[in-house]
Amino acid sequence: MYGLGNSNKPLGTPNRVCAGVNIHFVTGHENDLDMIAEAGFKYVRMDFIWSSTEREKGVYDWSGYDELTSNLEKRGLGALYILDYSNSLYEETVESINPINGKVRKNVASPQHPESVKAFARWSAAAAEHFRDKNIIWEIWNEPNIFFWSPKPDVKQYTTLAIATAKAIREKVPDASIIGPATSEVAQSFLESFFSSGVLSYLDAVSVHPYRNYSKSPETAATDYRELRELIERYAPVGKKEMPIISSEWGYSTHTEGVSIQTQAEYIVRMQLSNCLNNIPLSIWYDWMNDGKDPGEREHNFGTVTNDLKPKPGYQAVQVMNHQMEGYQLTRRIDVSNDNDYLLLFRNDNNDYRISSWTTEEPHTITVETDVSTKKSFSAVDGYGNTLEIKMNDGRLLINLAGMPQYITLPKGVTIREQ
Repeated sequence: MYGLGNSNKPLGTPNRVCAGVNIHFVTGHENDLDMIAEAGFKYVRMDFIWSSTEREKGVYDWSGYDELTSNLEKRGLGALYILDYSNSLYEETVESINPINGKVRKNVASPQHPESVKAFARWSAAAAEHFRDKNIIWEIWNEPNIFFWSPKPDVKQYTTLAIATAKAIREKVPDASIIGPATSEVAQSFLESFFSSGVLSYLDAVSVHPYRNYSKSPETAATDYRELRELIERYAPVGKKEMPIISSEWGYSTHTEGVSIQTQAEYIVRMQLSNCLNNIPLSIWYDWMNDGKDPGEREHNFGTVTNDLKPKPGYQAVQVMNHQMEGYQLTRRIDVSNDNDYLLLFRNDNNDYRISSWTTEEPHTITVETDVSTKKSFSAVDGYGNTLEIKMNDGRLLINLAGMPQYITLPKGVTIREQ
């Protein structure tokens, strides 16, 4: 996939579930990393912060990220590092309006002058060269279409930085994995302006953050992906028309005005599975851990675990999904004559078949035609790993669908018939 995932990690294999998670630490936190690996996540996404690694012009300190990268490697985890944020060595402090609370804030302007753009690109290339044998995925900035670009979003400024950075990395490490622009939501206008610059020649994948109103479930992102693919096909050079889309950040918070912890557990799994259906090779859940204890604060409640590492239902659900999907590749969606019912058929290298099924409607039962009349050798577990009873009627498999996906393993040689 255009250099993406140069190791043997599953990112390079289409139609496999490949789950990652965002973190907010560099050194230490080995208990967190143990739990992340035990949950079956394959990647960790973390800010690779310019100002903390270049405190003196031209002098780089990678020690913190050396430790993190080593700790990830020990656990078989891949790294997606975000090359981001500015540096007071090269840009001035500016004022802007905080879009959340409306207050004036002061921070360092994003790289937008020739010296700062060159310095950021030079620093990025040095990082890629230092970690060239570590199979890092490098993402250029985080959500430049909103307030993370200071003093205000500017697609031309960001595009200038992205092209300069990608070129500099390619000169040092030609086969580096480079993605972007990591937009907040699937911002079509921003993305089209970005693509029209020719930047797709330098990228390996397009990254977006498909956040949406909490009344909209993960399956609704399918339309956004389809429209984004049309843009990519229009602007990508020959040979890159089918460039992958990465969902590099997306989650649902369990704060008082968000979703319930049960819905979050359903959505973390359905996001991964529906993204797999939409041929998204890597999906990063935001966030690993709750950032605080305030139940009313949105940013404190995105985690799969609490801020003292107690698993929320989402942790168990994603762990079960990752275990059930390990080694399996999506073959097709089974047609059951209802667009809101999802039955995804997976197969592994041993020709074992497994169905993951759920609905976006109220719970109900469907029947699926098979070529056997006995339930012997079928097995199933619910979204939390509990054994489910298999029910059949005259060769029809009865499946109780609900919001939480379940997993049904088929006997060898059984055929599922379309309706």
